[in-house]
Amino acid sequence: MSSIIVFGAAGRAGRAITAEARLRGHRVTAVVRDPGAHPEAAAEGALTAGDVTDPAVVARLAAGHDAAVVAAYAPLPDFFATASAALVEGLTTAQVPRLLSVGLASVLPTASGVLLMDTPGYPQDYRAFYLSHAAGTEILRATAPDTLDWLVVSPSGDFDHQGARTGSYALAPADAADRISYPDLAVAVLDDIDRPAHHRTHLGVRSTG
Repeated sequence: MSSIIVFGAAGRAGRAITAEARLRGHRVTAVVRDPGAHPEAAAEGALTAGDVTDPAVVARLAAGHDAAVVAAYAPLPDFFATASAALVEGLTTAQVPRLLSVGLASVLPTASGVLLMDTPGYPQDYRAFYLSHAAGTEILRATAPDTLDWLVVSPSGDFDHQGARTGSYALAPADAADRISYPDLAVAVLDDIDRPAHHRTHLGVRSTG
């Protein structure tokens, strides 16, 4: 059994990851900015208040954990970069060795090597959001010390928002047609916590079940 801290535990991805971790018998600290704002998530297990953009808070809450997951989101242009910087500093201080981040398919390379967001016809209305996600990954790539092993996991296309847990998925390059359910993304994340196989990169996953 491992001890896992999940930042952004009340969102759809965060709740699925928290549930999967508990299903596997891990001890989970589920962190949200305001526990009172998430009664449904609180009904599934205790929530802890915390700000993922504050390195001191990250260090305090993460101390004693074997791995951290971040599935947090805020509609701010620098949120992902700020959160990544705080996680690098805080987790390093707390000596947490592993970080998994829920990413975005838009900034994942396709089979041709072109980022999905740069392929013909891909929606551009949210390009600033795509770039914000990418900036967070670049902070990890540029600043995470050797003692912090990180991995970004995202759908290779998009979420199947109504999809159930099948436990079946495959690694895949970006493809706008691909889908994966939130529970199956959680399976992929927990598989790489339980048996680390990928390091310091961005993986895409799609459903196969």
